[in-house]
Amino acid sequence: MFPGLPPLAPFRPRLLQDLRGYTQQKFALDVGAGATVGIVALPLAMAFAIASGLKPEAGLWTAIIAGFLISALGGTSVQIGGPAGAFIVIVYGIVERYGLANLLISTVSAGVLLFLLGWLRLGTLVRYVPVSVVIGFTNGIAVLVGLSQLRDVMGLQVDKMPADFFSQIGTLVSAIGSFNPYAFGLAMVSVLGLFLWPRLWAVDSQFRKQIDNIQGISALKATSRLPGPVIALISLSLLAWVLSLPVETIGSRFGGIPKGLPVLQWPAFSWETVKQLVVPTMTIALLGAIESLLCARVADQLSDTPKHDPNQELMAQGIANTVVPFFGGMPATGTVARTVTNIRAGAVSPVAGIVHAATLAAVVLLAAPLAMHIPLAVLAGVLLFVAWNMGEWREFARLKQFSNHYRIMLLSTFVLTIVFDLTVAVELGMVLAIVLFVRRQSALFSADIDEHQKQRIEGRLYGALFFGSVAKLDALQHAADTANDALVMRLDARQLISLDTSGLDALEQLQRSLGKHGGRLVLRGLQAQPRSLLERSGFAQHIDLED
Repeated sequence: MFPGLPPLAPFRPRLLQDLRGYTQQKFALDVGAGATVGIVALPLAMAFAIASGLKPEAGLWTAIIAGFLISALGGTSVQIGGPAGAFIVIVYGIVERYGLANLLISTVSAGVLLFLLGWLRLGTLVRYVPVSVVIGFTNGIAVLVGLSQLRDVMGLQVDKMPADFFSQIGTLVSAIGSFNPYAFGLAMVSVLGLFLWPRLWAVDSQFRKQIDNIQGISALKATSRLPGPVIALISLSLLAWVLSLPVETIGSRFGGIPKGLPVLQWPAFSWETVKQLVVPTMTIALLGAIESLLCARVADQLSDTPKHDPNQELMAQGIANTVVPFFGGMPATGTVARTVTNIRAGAVSPVAGIVHAATLAAVVLLAAPLAMHIPLAVLAGVLLFVAWNMGEWREFARLKQFSNHYRIMLLSTFVLTIVFDLTVAVELGMVLAIVLFVRRQSALFSADIDEHQKQRIEGRLYGALFFGSVAKLDALQHAADTANDALVMRLDARQLISLDTSGLDALEQLQRSLGKHGGRLVLRGLQAQPRSLLERSGFAQHIDLED
């Protein structure tokens, strides 16, 4: 399309590929998996929206609309899209600083940017983000998500939580006098139940055989298959309602969830507003791209489906984030927990993700009035559990096994994510990654003198000669500058793997110094890349090249 540029990525949703040879058996597997994930998504979608400073229906309709679009148009077979815990801190900060209307504009703009990244085949660039940076900001976000839930976990009377880390701590401390033991009890039971529920039914096969014939055990076994968040939501909401516990609920804070389809909204767009939202837009797009493609890689590892198409996935994420804000939604991306649940439930194609969206829509439309009785402390407990699972805490214990470069990048990104924000953390993390990479590569380069006689020097070049390592030529340069007679400097370049223009300039300076006394530079065994640069620059004509 554009001369000199690589072709644009074709728009080929994975759904079209997976529907070829689609069978009734696969459909049954997808329906079962989609219904399971739809139920799992119900409490998480509401919890993510509330924690982000939005109404619960914003999370629900994001999960429905974005979940449908990402599955129908995406580049993976089994990934589930929707609101994610990683966005909580970002969205809350944007709403507090810029307002809800500007969050919608930022999300739409980020959606357009995500689509362009995929269309221009830039999906693979996300893989260049170092794993230490990803772990650092993921753990930092997990800490902030957990901190943001302490208000509802302890039932504190706080009208609005600030977005800043230290301000949040100050607000929580100042409101500790309003501590609600009932809310705290519900939250702790919720967290404890989510930890114990998967282990409660992890019994050995012999015990299962012994209980198979017990009357009523089939109902218990069926219950054991229900996801933990759903069990916590139903049982603890019922408990709080029956006992009339004095705790804040969705109904008391938000007035319940509207029963019906969302209303189409048109945010007031203006170029001046968009220019002010560059940082929020970039943050949403960056996090959405990283989270969705990392989730897709997890799905590739856990399922037998074809590998994901990163560019198609980004285009689908872009479309979803462009559409959802017009229905009052929030940013969406690939979600690891729901994707893993989808895979383990037997999903084989994007049809499961579409069924997940349909299941969630049916539940919202039919049971929306019941949501007003859900205690916020229970949802806060669910999010504490999500935050714990989001973080890769073992990486801190493993830091001693890695280099100082790795430790610096991970810890600095972690601290900056908590103290400042994700954008600053990732920017500094990437700068550190580049600086430390340059330092490491320059340390690997060497320019050794093997033999030094009056009119001849034999030496070796090893590694990459680039702007970060040209100082390693000082010994050779000094020998050339102090030569009184014609000096032949023969350098073995068979292990010179890379050369940039700074390295070329250093070699030219070396040749000029030698030429002042009638000497010359000889390079032996040049690799393809250094030879190509020497020939294109014309410098190859001024030195001797030997094979």
